[in-house]
Amino acid sequence: MKYFLLLCTTFFFFSSPASAQEFKSLFNGEDLSGWNVHGTEKWYVEDGELVCESGPDREYGYLSTEENYKNFVLELDFKQESNGNSGVFIRSSLEGTKISGWQVEVAPPGSHTGGIYESYGRGWLIQPSPEEEKAALKPDDWNHMTIRVEGDEVTSWLNGRQMVHLKDEKIGEATGSIALQIHSATPENEVKVRWKNIRIKVLD
Repeated sequence: MKYFLLLCTTFFFFSSPASAQEFKSLFNGEDLSGWNVHGTEKWYVEDGELVCESGPDREYGYLSTEENYKNFVLELDFKQESNGNSGVFIRSSLEGTKISGWQVEVAPPGSHTGGIYESYGRGWLIQPSPEEEKAALKPDDWNHMTIRVEGDEVTSWLNGRQMVHLKDEKIGEATGSIALQIHSATPENEVKVRWKNIRIKVLD
């Protein structure tokens, strides 16, 4: 009987799903290892958090993963300080600061956080309803975003609430890096966003 219980316990241990173990951290909380900086905007680590902040040129800037990802679930937390206009690019490629790909918006209230925008292409593909965005987004506080990309489908959630779901053939054909964006700014309205708990589960 003891041997049988031991076998059952061992089988349960190795066969039970452990979702936390399926995720891999993309940010180590110490430096920018695994990432590439594009542009003159500031990307740095402070108190274990990743910070993006307008630089001297106040132009668009990006922080992209060294690895490419096709099908995945991405989770992260963000907090908007100052003007929090930013975004998370999927299946993207960069030449300098010109990016090709699709952005899941991160922006101040009323600016379609969670919607999907095609850079240098068709523009907005889908936006959450104003009511959904207002109910989900927490200005000046930490927000949890989840993005699932599989085949030609993209779904975004904000603080547990689904923002959008999109099926798009062009997205389905692409692959590329994940990139965080900092939006261009003015001297009177500079951008600053904090990020943490950036992790990915590959679905391939």
